[in-house]
Amino acid sequence: MQMSSTANFCTSAARPLREALVRHDLFTPHQAASRRWAIGCVSLEVTQRCNLDCSLCYLSEHAEAVLDFPLEEIFRRIDMIADQYGRDCDVQVSGGDPTLRDHDELEQIVRRIAQRGMRSSLFTNGILASRSLLQRLQAAGLNDVAFHVDLTQGRQRHASETELNALRLEYIDRARGLGLNVMFNTTVFAANVGDVPMLVRFFAEHSDVVRLASFQMQADTGRGVLSGRPEGLTQAHMMGLIEQGARTSLNWDALLGGHTSCNRYATALVLGAGQQVHLHDLLEDGTFMARVMRETAGLSVPRQHIWRAAWRWAGAVASHPDLAWAGARWLARLVWRLRGKWAMAFQGPGPRKISFFIHNFMHAQDLDPVRIETCVFMAAGPTGMVPMCEFNAQRDAHLLRPLTLADGRTWQPLQSALRDAPTAAPDAQGMVHFPIKFLKGRSRRRAVEARRGASSAASMDAP
Repeated sequence: MQMSSTANFCTSAARPLREALVRHDLFTPHQAASRRWAIGCVSLEVTQRCNLDCSLCYLSEHAEAVLDFPLEEIFRRIDMIADQYGRDCDVQVSGGDPTLRDHDELEQIVRRIAQRGMRSSLFTNGILASRSLLQRLQAAGLNDVAFHVDLTQGRQRHASETELNALRLEYIDRARGLGLNVMFNTTVFAANVGDVPMLVRFFAEHSDVVRLASFQMQADTGRGVLSGRPEGLTQAHMMGLIEQGARTSLNWDALLGGHTSCNRYATALVLGAGQQVHLHDLLEDGTFMARVMRETAGLSVPRQHIWRAAWRWAGAVASHPDLAWAGARWLARLVWRLRGKWAMAFQGPGPRKISFFIHNFMHAQDLDPVRIETCVFMAAGPTGMVPMCEFNAQRDAHLLRPLTLADGRTWQPLQSALRDAPTAAPDAQGMVHFPIKFLKGRSRRRAVEARRGASSAASMDAP
């Protein structure tokens, strides 16, 4: 098993992050950041346009007026990511919604990421992510698709998270059998926090396709009309809700990814089928899992091929005799603890796993310098990598900057009709006076209310 060169490269690429983690006493035996990977992931925003208007949205007030970056600029950023973090880096192709970008260009973007030896994930609300598009992108090298579906999106004819499960099932079926890892993102806020256990159960029941369920707690950032965070919505509360849905306790401390206030992770073995699934914590022996992580630090695992991944893990463990014996003891304990449940392994799709992720974005006006310094979730900006929460808090500074292209031309990000308009920036009250078609979130609500007020005043003045 060849791992040493990968491990050495990973250590080199991850040195700044590791130094930050060490500085803040976060480089524990359970820390995966800078040990298994150089960075958690990088968000590559290929468009700022979106076909939804979420009540919680990280995009800028100006986003709808920003043109899609030229393809050469997207390629430059892909190369920048690869040069900084190396092969096997996870790149989120996101936006806005990336499916609004020209599909030929989107295919080229995915192919470029694959050519640089990195893994790509399509982050989408799913509206335009047809099966044919997913097939096309998978053929170009796409590894994962992450569907974002929840009540913040105000989708018509779906008044509850339970009703949205029909849409989730439609998206699952679109991706079924394509060789893609399927993930779901859920923004958690006051109106759906009580639905988290139900959603966990739903994702577990469909874990033959769904590999990860990510829950992102409400944050006060971007153009959304909601603000703050409900009292009591904490990581600890989220962990309890997920365990309630899983009907088992989960070890959230076995494998850490960066700052513990930012990210928490757990994974479970799933046996059975349909509503009869049984979940068992795969990370309950945190000491053994931390040891496996450390001693296989250079191992590259093909996530979309579960049996190939299992074989690679087995080979890595077998190459370390002491670890192999520890692994045999761990497996024996697992078999014993699941006695009476193994008949379920032959039901439905067979044994599989599902992972749960909690992401705690910071409020734009309350950034913690330590969390910024130890961030494992970056955004690819025009001049380099920026921690995601910092990027969200300063979006216009990154998005409205003119770019110099390879041929020396200057590319302007704003729509030409708005570029030189005196109303192309917020006024003293923070109002954005773009035409309403370029507005979403708070700006759109203010514009609609102002229009209604003017209409009402006019009708009152009419004779």
